[in-house]
Amino acid sequence: MDALELLLSRISVPALTEPGPTHEQYQTMIQSAFRAPDHAHLQPYRFIRVAGDRRHALGKIMLKAVLERDPKISEGQQARLLKNPIRAPELLLPVLTPKEHPKVPEVEQVLSLGGAVNNILNAAHAMGIGAMWRTGLICYEPSIARDLGLAAHERLYGFIYLGAPAGNRKTVEAINPEDFLSDW
Repeated sequence: MDALELLLSRISVPALTEPGPTHEQYQTMIQSAFRAPDHAHLQPYRFIRVAGDRRHALGKIMLKAVLERDPKISEGQQARLLKNPIRAPELLLPVLTPKEHPKVPEVEQVLSLGGAVNNILNAAHAMGIGAMWRTGLICYEPSIARDLGLAAHERLYGFIYLGAPAGNRKTVEAINPEDFLSDW
């Protein structure tokens, strides 16, 4: 697959099964992350891998955070939260580690992390690994960051689910570039 075919065919894959990525595949994905645009080469991010039984522990952390915010959530919602991390064999958690810099505001560092995550998703696709970046308000809960052991200045920016694609792959309709491109 050439580079353009890769970019034009990548989709989010919500249905994932075993196996998760190999050590070598993780090495490639992380190397590709650090090829994202990065003003002043600050490398303002890191990644946490969650696999095996640690996925269940992550589910408990997620449930605890939501219960702290809303202790009246239904048992069904609680069960769903516990199951979220086991929807894939492994997860990769993108963490912003912002750096003080006179010319690089934090917003540029967040954008760099977004580029790094996109590179991970593209690298996974190139290697035949299904991937889906999930976010939502839950990933910004301070108790989740604390329970994951993040430093006070670090922030979680979602959950990248990784595994072998399962089931039917969705098709994404091509857009008309003219609908999104204009001249000034």
